[in-house]
Amino acid sequence: MKYIVLIICFLFTTSCVAQKISELYEKANESVVLIKTRQLEIIGPGNLKSVVSLEGVGSGFVISRDGEIITSAHVVHTADHLLVVFSDGEELPAKVLYSYPFADLALIKLSRPKSTPLAVVKMADSDHAKIGDQVFIIGAPFGLGHSLSVGYISGKYGGKSSASGLMTTEFFQTDAAINKGSSGAPMFNMKGEVIGIASFILSYSKGFQGLSFTVTSNSAQRLLEGQHTVWIGLDIYLVSGLLAEILNLPQSGGVLVQNVAANSLGASMGLRGGYQIITLEGEEIVVGGDIILAIESIALTNEDNLMNSWQIMQELKAGDSLRFKILRKGKVMELCAAIP
Repeated sequence: MKYIVLIICFLFTTSCVAQKISELYEKANESVVLIKTRQLEIIGPGNLKSVVSLEGVGSGFVISRDGEIITSAHVVHTADHLLVVFSDGEELPAKVLYSYPFADLALIKLSRPKSTPLAVVKMADSDHAKIGDQVFIIGAPFGLGHSLSVGYISGKYGGKSSASGLMTTEFFQTDAAINKGSSGAPMFNMKGEVIGIASFILSYSKGFQGLSFTVTSNSAQRLLEGQHTVWIGLDIYLVSGLLAEILNLPQSGGVLVQNVAANSLGASMGLRGGYQIITLEGEEIVVGGDIILAIESIALTNEDNLMNSWQIMQELKAGDSLRFKILRKGKVMELCAAIP
């Protein structure tokens, strides 16, 4: 009889939890969106260059009645076009407002109002979340919009100040499934509040193996709602050592521009992306574009200087000028633009 009672209690508890998650999903789902991206890349040698349109998918969630949406930086940072798809099927164009690639966070905004009122999520204080808390994620793995995954918080990392004064990004580890297309998806607590933003996984198979990571909601609110980071729209690669010698850099390192998003600050400065793919030590790199040697007075010879230059850019205000020193086809030149 004791075992029968235990089984009944277990089944009842499991049913209640499943019912609660189902109810929370229904309430939260309208605020979650699928993000379709498209960007143009120039591929091919010499006169055989061709323009290729690359499409991608990601996830996001609405945080304001004005149509602001949080997602992952790597989903939208170099995208030329964004299309937001809602749970009711309505599709609307959007633009990037701010992007913080070092923390994998971005804020985008609808280019025109939705035909029906927007459902907005509530952002919770992620400091109150604990290891062992149950969570759920609503996203678009492989483009399958509004897919639910459930798990627990397995760990918490980061969040300390660095020597340069930057606050390192804070992450939750979870066993809730995250796959390609889930990036930018909200991770909810059992009150239906967002405590994390899906970012990346650790996997030998390149698919979900139980180790997923989300940027905490406190990191998102601090970086995106407070700092208003500049969207420079560049896909970059830090060049040093052998590659710096191959590219004949006049200094020990620099930043190779691989791609430039349309309508970004990088595009308004006139920066040019690459057009030829090479493989170096097993890694594919797009070369042929500009190489940024310095931002303002900081030479981009190492990772620390790159982070310091990023901090300078975040402190600029609308109307301030920004100077880049670049290497283009063997010639050193300067580019300048005003912060929008």
